[in-house]
Amino acid sequence: MMMLTGCATARPAPATPAPDAGSAPSAALAPYYAQRPSWTDCGQGFQCAKVRVPLDYDDPGGRQITLAVNRLPALPGGERIGSLILNPGGPGGSGLDNARGTGPIFDRQVRKRFDVVGFDPRGVGESTPVRCLDPAEFAKRQAPLSFGDGEKEAVAEWRALAAECARTSGWLLPHIGTVDAARDIDVLRAVLGDRRLNYLGWSYGTELGAAYADLFPAKVRVAVLDGAVDPAAEPMDLAVAQAKSLEVALRAFTEDCLTQDDCPFRSRTLEPTASEIAALVEAAEARPLNGRIDGDLVLTGLAAGLYSKQLWPLLRKALGAAFQKKDGELLADLGEGLMGRRPDGTWTNQMVAGLAIRCADWPRTTRQAAAEAARRTRDYRTFGGDLALAWVQCLSWPVQPPKGPRSIPHAKGSAPILVVGTLRDPATPHAWAVALTGHLDNARLLTYDGDGHGAYLLGGSNCVDDAVDRYLIDGELPREGSRCPAV
Repeated sequence: MMMLTGCATARPAPATPAPDAGSAPSAALAPYYAQRPSWTDCGQGFQCAKVRVPLDYDDPGGRQITLAVNRLPALPGGERIGSLILNPGGPGGSGLDNARGTGPIFDRQVRKRFDVVGFDPRGVGESTPVRCLDPAEFAKRQAPLSFGDGEKEAVAEWRALAAECARTSGWLLPHIGTVDAARDIDVLRAVLGDRRLNYLGWSYGTELGAAYADLFPAKVRVAVLDGAVDPAAEPMDLAVAQAKSLEVALRAFTEDCLTQDDCPFRSRTLEPTASEIAALVEAAEARPLNGRIDGDLVLTGLAAGLYSKQLWPLLRKALGAAFQKKDGELLADLGEGLMGRRPDGTWTNQMVAGLAIRCADWPRTTRQAAAEAARRTRDYRTFGGDLALAWVQCLSWPVQPPKGPRSIPHAKGSAPILVVGTLRDPATPHAWAVALTGHLDNARLLTYDGDGHGAYLLGGSNCVDDAVDRYLIDGELPREGSRCPAV
């Protein structure tokens, strides 16, 4: 199973320090900050534009790349605060798609105060993209790697893929990391006409937001970091924690399922259901469901169905079809949707872009560390066996890994930052939100005692939504230790 969204680590500070909030951009960067994009109607009330940024912030007079941006203008009748810039995570997720999906569902009081802005980060989607091979073909390569038969072949395959990425996008790959994307956000902030940044990031988007706050602390007005990543954890520690978190989420789903009339498990008690899932995965690996859906895609679809409690009825239906009819299409729809397949069957470059960003950011992991991580997850029966993928994917990557001590974002001197963590989040454990809150110099944690990946707008909690809305509009943080009940 692929490594899921929300996994990333801290990286070194950029070679050239970013300007502080009180200073003007350098003469070389000033034209980027001063540009005024041409906005055009792009449907559903949105306007779209392209924004230029330097490929290399150490050489702003050199090659340029473009960011694709969209915005949903603020509703009339309110005192506009500015733009609210979104990032959906991944890494590699499309901010354009995220804005179109979430923009209309913000509370009207938020919509009256902000333009909702999405952008595809560098390397992603409609911005200057990373191109390695066809995204659908790349998704098929997300096969698990075991420490045994086939390991050498898998390493060779990923080495060949890295060589192809170097051939087609080698010029872009050294400049695809989170620090560069955070500096792009500051250009975007200025281009949108905002003196300070209003930001909302989910999952990996929390790491991008924390990196921005660390680079430009005085330029933060509000930043919501929902479904947070711990920027201090090592890659394999992140993988182990995520395997455990997925198991916790699966248990919560299964406990609820056993109370529903359409629950597909033959057993009516909790523990034996894990054996039923394991048998399904093994059967699909031996003979793919529908001729194409192997055990790995079954697991990915299962994980995707845990991302939102609203998906649990669909996940029950998908498991029922797989158990009873050997039909895995609904599970495949869930899993491939998580990997970047759109409803119309086309694919984003989310997986390739995410790989490029992770390999630019992460220190390399040894085989020994990956094997130890796999040993540590033996108790996490369903999701604990595929951790070596994180080790092998970047092994031969054409960009050198970060060197020296890694920088942990503290954002010293920033305005208060709101971190949101969900207790049974399948992808970003609540402990990561606690850790990120502790790393940041001025942050407050809001805990949601619920299920699903991310809470604000996604968890169905009026308590969370109201607290975040107050913070966005007025800068008012919830009380220390605030906790919202499950819905």
